Amino acid sequence: MDFIKTEIEGVWIIQPKRYGDARGYFCETFRQDLFDEHVGRVEFIQDNESFSTRGVLRGLHFQKGEWSQAKLVRVSQGTVVDVCVDLRADSPTFGHHVMCELSAESGRMMFVPHGFAHGFLVLSDVAQFQYKVDNVYAPQAEATLAWDDPDLAIAWPFPEGGPLLSEKDKKGVPLKDVYRF
Repeated sequence: MDFIKTEIEGVWIIQPKRYGDARGYFCETFRQDLFDEHVGRVEFIQDNESFSTRGVLRGLHFQKGEWSQAKLVRVSQGTVVDVCVDLRADSPTFGHHVMCELSAESGRMMFVPHGFAHGFLVLSDVAQFQYKVDNVYAPQAEATLAWDDPDLAIAWPFPEGGPLLSEKDKKGVPLKDVYRF
């Protein structure tokens, strides 16, 4: 696995090595010792999965306080553009984001540390999105950052007709009012 630092401290792109032949390929999608060596110790306790269609935008989500989650995300079917936004109050990159295309074809993953909002936009007909988290879902602590806040300047590559959003995601708060870690 190759661990690639991004322009925001703590966010990593991880590229598994694939070993292929006429039958297909094999790769490791997670290895604790390599993760510890490059990223640091994170104890993942739960795996989640979502399935979405083209144009679905999920996010930008996070959990506040003691319920904050670090995530290791990947796509096992289709293609998404994945985004995380720094909400760490004392960070020199507060309000900045990392955007990365994740696909089943590339196998690329992103590590999103505590203190970030996270979301993705589906670019393919369908996408199966998987993520490891280090804390359980806590509905009382969930929050949503406005995906379309002009202060974020996220250049989402929307399909014609714009994004398909949940009611929760339509009501995200702007960066100026968001919870800070």
